[in-house]
Amino acid sequence: CSRSGSHPYNLSLMASIIAHQGEAKAEQWAKGMVANFARAPKGGDTDQIRAVAAGECAVAVANTYYLARLMRSDKPEDRTTMDKIGIVWPDQQSYGAHINVSGGGVLKHAPHKEAALQFLEYLASDQAQRYFADGNNEWPVVVGMKIDNPALIALGKFKADPLPVGSLAMYRAKAQMIFDQVGYR
Repeated sequence: CSRSGSHPYNLSLMASIIAHQGEAKAEQWAKGMVANFARAPKGGDTDQIRAVAAGECAVAVANTYYLARLMRSDKPEDRTTMDKIGIVWPDQQSYGAHINVSGGGVLKHAPHKEAALQFLEYLASDQAQRYFADGNNEWPVVVGMKIDNPALIALGKFKADPLPVGSLAMYRAKAQMIFDQVGYR
């Protein structure tokens, strides 16, 4: 199960595959995904996780913060969902799991560049990174930062793809084109 091929999460994933393996292998991967869909792509990441728990799909692509939200939920149905699924970190023998980030930037002609830079510096601070980890269940972007989120800790250590996220933009249009060509809607 998966979100649509036009969703930014999947476009970022496909862009990273293109960057690492080239267009031909990325297209093969996308064709393999389409050939193995249990259902047409739909919904968000939580929907994918629930579809696996319900037996609708054997495997789903999802971001970890959705898993962590379900792990930390007080709702019995969310706990049951998490009890029914397993978690696999992809590409641990090669370049590592693709990482999506909550990020920001400053436009070249922004009227308040200094304020924008100060805000970005704050987002990279220990305080803000703890907020993202504890409040939104996201992995810190600051390497080596200690986390206290029990769900993130339970997900365990993994090898993250070291590819700079900023380098993926150059492959985004090609990623969408490949998804469109193979019918990854």
